[in-house]
Amino acid sequence: MGKLFGTDGIRGVANVEPMTAETALKVGKAIALMCSRQDHTPRILIGRDTRQSGTMFESAIAAGVCSMGADALLAGVMTTPGVAFLTTSMRADAGIVISASHNPYMDNGIKIFSKDGFKIADAMEEELERLVLSGDPLPHPSPSLRVGLASRIDDAPGRYIVFIKKSFPEEYSLEGMKVVLDCANGAAYRIAPEVFSELGAKVVTISHDPDGTNINEGCGSQHPEALAEEVVKNGADAGFAFDGDGDRVIAVDEQGSVLTGDHILALCALSMKRRGELRNNLLVTTVMANLGLKVAMRDHGVDLSFTDVGDRSVLEEMLKKGARIGGEQSGHIIFLDHHTSGDGIISALQVLRVLREEKRPLSQLGKVMRVFPQRLINVEVKSKPDLDTIPEITSVVSQVERLLGEDGRVLVRYSGTQRMCRVMVEGPTEEETEEYCRRIARVIREKIG
Repeated sequence: MGKLFGTDGIRGVANVEPMTAETALKVGKAIALMCSRQDHTPRILIGRDTRQSGTMFESAIAAGVCSMGADALLAGVMTTPGVAFLTTSMRADAGIVISASHNPYMDNGIKIFSKDGFKIADAMEEELERLVLSGDPLPHPSPSLRVGLASRIDDAPGRYIVFIKKSFPEEYSLEGMKVVLDCANGAAYRIAPEVFSELGAKVVTISHDPDGTNINEGCGSQHPEALAEEVVKNGADAGFAFDGDGDRVIAVDEQGSVLTGDHILALCALSMKRRGELRNNLLVTTVMANLGLKVAMRDHGVDLSFTDVGDRSVLEEMLKKGARIGGEQSGHIIFLDHHTSGDGIISALQVLRVLREEKRPLSQLGKVMRVFPQRLINVEVKSKPDLDTIPEITSVVSQVERLLGEDGRVLVRYSGTQRMCRVMVEGPTEEETEEYCRRIARVIREKIG
């Protein structure tokens, strides 16, 4: 087995290294050992999404935790941000999420939060990786060889729902609003409808019947088409599509138009600016953001800071520069005034807050930014050599960049979690953008696909 951690924890096909029960057991043991360097019995909180392999990994991790004398707190099906909240709320020493986010059901993954609700630091990941991959038996931290206890947290969803509702202003309610929720047959399938209903909205829910294999299948934040149809059919004010672990959201306006994470960032950042809550007048986003976001923020006097792709990079920049809002085009958005993690439900509520404040439909609010034509092609690759070392690839990228000039841009990068090279091109027209993106993707496919 090679390197264990990718850009978002450990991820892979269930029952294939590194995502095997044996590795999960070692991860549980290693986390318990690392958390045992304190003067109390460590408590590790574990949550999972709805994949059929989730219970296997839950059992394996819990066994590893308990074998080292630590206690396992089992939250059952819970969103990633829900685990982050519960970890701090229950004063656990670490939180573990078993999920592959927006990936298909056959994949699974492990993400880890520290006791403060943030994803663990790189140094902790490296130590954990060293312990798991060393091949040596891990020493039991207790001279008495204590065995830990595993217990279910029956009220975990209720605790989290109360927390989420506090992110919505008390002076507003959702009375008179109709929303459609696409729960991706994932971890938010029960929690999200309850939150919106308890705040007064009339809720229509789709993709909320998980069977272990239908998570993200033709639904959720990566497939908002069905949501758009339901919003129009039901005459709803808005629709929201979550991903499998509930940390992302994509919005749909009352006319059925899809609003990406860039739109949500734009309208929420400007709302925060009007309220005097946009600390340091700053919005953090990634290099994948649409050029339209950059133009919109420039026109409204908001500063932008760009990072590498990934919520960890966004969060690090937010903490470094004192920003309170940041996120990605994918819909992974962090509101640090409300949570330590991206939370799709909280993000959706912030959009509805803007609707209440502005008293305008979402279709009008979405016009805050013009979307530049953008094309993204994912090319499956056999390996991930340095792209700058392949003359044919650097040549075609340079050629396209010259053709676009200042009217567009090119971004080529590997996925951090899959064997894919992502080719993104923005340009002045749909036709040019499509042609240039396909041109680059074709060369990449020929050389390393």
